[in-house]
Amino acid sequence: MRTRTRMSRRLAALAAVAALGTGLLAGCADDGTSPTAEGSTAGGGGGGTKTTLTVGVFGAFGLKEAGLYDAYMKLHPDIEIKQTSIERNENYYPQLLTHLGSGSGLADIQAVEVSNIAEVTATQSGKLEDLSKAPGVNKDDFLPWKWAEGTAKDSKTVGLGTDTGPTGICYRKDLFAKAGLPTDRDAVGKLWAGDWNKYLEVGRQYKAKVPSGSAFVDSASGVLNSITGSSATRYYDASGKVVYKDNPAVKQAWDTAAAFATGGLTAKLQQFQPTWDQGFANASFATVSCPAWMLGYIQDKAGAAGKDQWDVAAAPKPSNWGGSFLTVPSAGKHTAEAAKLAAWLTAPAQQAVLFAKRGSFPSAKAAYGLPAVADAKHAYFGNAPIGQIFARAAEGTPVQTLGPKDQIIQQNLSDIGMLQVEQKGKSPQQGWDAAVKAIDNALDQ
Repeated sequence: MRTRTRMSRRLAALAAVAALGTGLLAGCADDGTSPTAEGSTAGGGGGGTKTTLTVGVFGAFGLKEAGLYDAYMKLHPDIEIKQTSIERNENYYPQLLTHLGSGSGLADIQAVEVSNIAEVTATQSGKLEDLSKAPGVNKDDFLPWKWAEGTAKDSKTVGLGTDTGPTGICYRKDLFAKAGLPTDRDAVGKLWAGDWNKYLEVGRQYKAKVPSGSAFVDSASGVLNSITGSSATRYYDASGKVVYKDNPAVKQAWDTAAAFATGGLTAKLQQFQPTWDQGFANASFATVSCPAWMLGYIQDKAGAAGKDQWDVAAAPKPSNWGGSFLTVPSAGKHTAEAAKLAAWLTAPAQQAVLFAKRGSFPSAKAAYGLPAVADAKHAYFGNAPIGQIFARAAEGTPVQTLGPKDQIIQQNLSDIGMLQVEQKGKSPQQGWDAAVKAIDNALDQ
């Protein structure tokens, strides 16, 4: 499987996880520059009085794979659902913008990845339906910050969240034991509760006691992205101004992550590259920031030898990494029926099914009390109560200000700046300056 090398582009590719210990496929094929129709078997041939609704997605989005389309068609015999999928979001999203601009070529429902939702709400809301008015939609069912992400400044909600990426810290119990650290997940979480710098201090303790060849964390970039993911304001302020250069939260995140790199606490790996995959297999590092969807990825890469060695604890602060939305273009042929379908697909009961079958953690907090979520455990991770762990993280994540170029800023801070500090021996200031230069060029500043 060839995964994407850019942080925000990996989310769709890796969203399919084994949340309950079942291996699932991820949508990360190399091609897919043109959509492939995926009709469903239920609902017949769509003749007669049937209304055909089309859904445009990227990757193995999970709705079809979880059987939700079939379930809806059984409830609504007059509806037939057909899905088109473009495997890579970097191909899917530009086409979506082009179609929105022309008002043609659109599916009745179009998915939007979290790294693109700020641009969509800021520039495309006039071309999308207000889904807060759709039958069955209840704002209070959703996490406040997830609802806010899909809502434009004029209070028009154009995106309903399908899932989210609450983040924990996955750790190896065997390596923690060698370092004289606790291995119980609650005790581990208490080591760094409330402060990312406590996580850094635990790393220093680990390094002092564990032989060379095993690092505390996989990468400084992963730490950087997790810390910024726990901040209400990071790259943009509420007015839409780019503020990352002067934002104390970003500077603190940078300094903390850089301390991991300069302190020799990382395995110096770039996430979602073959060497990172090998690091899981070889137990090269003891911890990694892991959203709910990454559990299956770890299980796949660490293999049978990692079963019951890996566990998951709460992160120092609640943080989010990932998630998507459903939108309904106003130029669609069946906007009313499409809005009803989007509302049903993102309702708590359906989000619980998506989690149970595909590992996509619900963005509807009303789903957290349902047995499929509340009682969920992961056998590979020592029967960790993942439903409870990630629900607490999701509910604690702040409402975050998103900007249209978050993806570019985050990508360059990680893959240009921090990578130079970690792998090329540059100073934190040199890495920061390189990242800022690349970001300025990308944003034409």
